[in-house]
Amino acid sequence: MKTLLRPTTPTGHFVRHYLEMVVAMIVGMVALGPLWSLAGDALGWTPVLHATEPAVLIMATNMSVAMCAWMRFRGHGWRATLEMAASMYLPFLVLFPPLWAGLISADTVMVGGHVLMLPAMAAAMLLRRAEYTGHCPARS
Repeated sequence: MKTLLRPTTPTGHFVRHYLEMVVAMIVGMVALGPLWSLAGDALGWTPVLHATEPAVLIMATNMSVAMCAWMRFRGHGWRATLEMAASMYLPFLVLFPPLWAGLISADTVMVGGHVLMLPAMAAAMLLRRAEYTGHCPARS
């Protein structure tokens, strides 16, 4: 197992890339979140931005911006980059109908979306396994 996860192995590349993207997501939330708060306050939109749907979509945007920037810096093509961005939004979007039906709470959307995001990212990576396990990403 220890050998399998070395950075020079395909599995090691995959895991390293996954972890780099998680770090980029966190950086995006921390760096861009306050900007939305400032803009919301300045424009008087704070109550709207704090509603569940806008709040989680803004958070997905913050994560996507940083993650996409990192992926492009690392040489990934637009197709893979946009697929990864979609993996930030899709988990929240699938939780909106149960929220609107009163079946789940806003907190469940927030937590559930973040939890579902992790396997969604892995699934997007598995679709382009060669790109995420090698040294040179495919440019698509």
